[in-house]
Amino acid sequence: MIKLDHIANSFAYLQKIIKQSGPAMGASYTLVAAVLILGAVGYLVDKWRNSSPIFLLLGLLIGIIVGFYEIAKVIWITKGK
Repeated sequence: MIKLDHIANSFAYLQKIIKQSGPAMGASYTLVAAVLILGAVGYLVDKWRNSSPIFLLLGLLIGIIVGFYEIAKVIWITKGK
């Protein structure tokens, strides 16, 4: 039979793991969002100026830089603790 203490301990451990992984998940979402949004902005600017693909590539590059900066911040903060 399953004991309630074991279930409570399992849920407490799961909550601890989720709380610890929150910043990393947020940083990864920031990476994806930055690449998508800035890439889309670059694509729209290219369509507007008829200058394909320079602004798309620039938007993607800036999105990657911003996203990896956010991931690096999470790593630096985690190492500092």
